[in-house]
Amino acid sequence: MYRPATVRSASRSLNPYTVCFIVVAVVVILAVTIALLVHFLAFDQKAYFYHSRFQILNVEYSDELNSPATQKYRSLSGRIESMITRTFKESNLRNQFVRAHVVKLRQSGSGVIADIVMKFKFTRYNNGASMKSRIESVLRQMLNNTGNLVMNPSTELTPITDQDTVNIFTQGCGARPDLITLSEERIIGGTKAEEGDWPWQVSLQRNNLHHCGGVLISNRWILTAAHCFRSYSDPRQWTVTFGISTIFPKDRIGVRNILIHNNYNPETHENDIALVQLNREVTFTKNIHSVCLPEATQTIPPGSTAYVTGWGSQRYSGNTVPDLEQVRVNIISNDVCNSPAGYNGDVLPGMLCAGLPEGGADACQGDSGGPLQQEDSRRLWFLVGIVSWGYQCGLPDKPGVYTRVTAYRDWIAQQTGI
Repeated sequence: MYRPATVRSASRSLNPYTVCFIVVAVVVILAVTIALLVHFLAFDQKAYFYHSRFQILNVEYSDELNSPATQKYRSLSGRIESMITRTFKESNLRNQFVRAHVVKLRQSGSGVIADIVMKFKFTRYNNGASMKSRIESVLRQMLNNTGNLVMNPSTELTPITDQDTVNIFTQGCGARPDLITLSEERIIGGTKAEEGDWPWQVSLQRNNLHHCGGVLISNRWILTAAHCFRSYSDPRQWTVTFGISTIFPKDRIGVRNILIHNNYNPETHENDIALVQLNREVTFTKNIHSVCLPEATQTIPPGSTAYVTGWGSQRYSGNTVPDLEQVRVNIISNDVCNSPAGYNGDVLPGMLCAGLPEGGADACQGDSGGPLQQEDSRRLWFLVGIVSWGYQCGLPDKPGVYTRVTAYRDWIAQQTGI
């Protein structure tokens, strides 16, 4: 019997391993594609800085707005920054806006001009003119709804470079690198300082060896302790170095003059303060610039946080260290510091105590003349104390004792004009 040939289907079932491979490949390709899209749309962003000036018409200018140390300066700057932040966070640029900071308040007739730096993050492929136009549009809306601040609606918006931003911030005082870049506040941890963390810290050296710390308060003046010069007061014997390393400094400058407080008493440590004038002006950079000086009336609350920095020894009678170190301490009231278990009355009104009741956090030998510094509400750093004396290092009930800078604010101004 004739049987025709059976025609078999050309298709055949795929091998399960092949199917699995294809599925995995498709998933991987999709994942990579999505990841690239997310990266380019969300993460491949560049920071852009802008400088602007707002004229404030209903705030009368006064000398208090000359200094970032005054409460009036802090209050007005904070109001302006909050207003800008709120406006952008409620706009279509909420995801691009990062921060705004008032870098200077100055006089304009009887009113005030605020110089402001703003930071945004856009993808690298955004058009510069378009970005500027969008920001200006939001600012115009803000100037029409300023609440209790009356501002001139004509405002300039200028794109600036990273270096321009550094130059603007270092013309002022007290800015650490995280503020200059308008980034998140960096948590200070550990004992080692990083380059630029404390850009006003200097080393006072003889024969290229660290002897005392000091604090840069302008491009020509260093503030330090008088007792650093008890044995060697000739300016020609001293040099000042900058940067976190005393061995490989970023700069080294000779000393022109040393001004020791006329009433310094080495027996009681009273008036333990001195000024050092540099041979030449130091060039300010992100990593080298001045700290803010407080007003004479500024309060320093007991229990508040401060940081002391220096190249001093890590234990009593130990050796100094080559790289800058930092330690967090708390302000201790003079009454507590003068208790019978403490210094029993030796801490005078022109002095300030800082440490921990249980000990363990303190300045030590080689830290003399260095800064005790605090951060204000706008992330600017102020010099509140100068390392002066103490009983050994880090003992319970024996905190470090510092020259209280507010008590000598007028003396500093008389000697330097700062």
